[in-house]
Amino acid sequence: MKIVGVGCGPGMLTGEAIRVIEAAHAIYGSERAIELARVYIPRNCRVSSIDDFKILSRLPEDAVILSTGDPMLAGLGYLAGEVVPGISSLQVAAARLHLPLARVVVVVAHGKGHEKGMLETILEVKRKKIVFLLTDPKFDVTELYRRLSEENLPVPLRVACCENMGYPNEQIGTGDLETPPMPSAGLYALVIGQF
Repeated sequence: MKIVGVGCGPGMLTGEAIRVIEAAHAIYGSERAIELARVYIPRNCRVSSIDDFKILSRLPEDAVILSTGDPMLAGLGYLAGEVVPGISSLQVAAARLHLPLARVVVVVAHGKGHEKGMLETILEVKRKKIVFLLTDPKFDVTELYRRLSEENLPVPLRVACCENMGYPNEQIGTGDLETPPMPSAGLYALVIGQF
């Protein structure tokens, strides 16, 4: 089985990912992942959209599973098999904001991890790290900003809201805790720290 990162948006596939997809006989993935790779999928390849990701570990050995962004950034990299990296929203955001990745810490707060994500973000900001916070539409951004404001951090923090990274409608709003950027789209991540 191969788990292939298709990038966070159109045109973000690596050469290696393209080669694996072009040689595939059976491809599985979300509708979004399939759409990002569609131009490279062979006509004779069986393509299956997956909604229930619990079945992925039971797929045949020759399966190619598409993962949006990079499989190792809150993706499907936990599955057994060869992982082919993709260009992640983290890499794109860091490039756009000129952030050194060595200073960035990833915090995942989507699904049921909202409270844990808030606490980890506060802890890492106190450690003077730049936090790349992966969220979901139900994450309470206003509450996070309120909690960070109550910490009386010695240096003002910058905040960036990175939306639709890699897509034509990509946008990055920046501000601070007094005038923080608010997300308007479902696909977004926050960057918080001294940058």
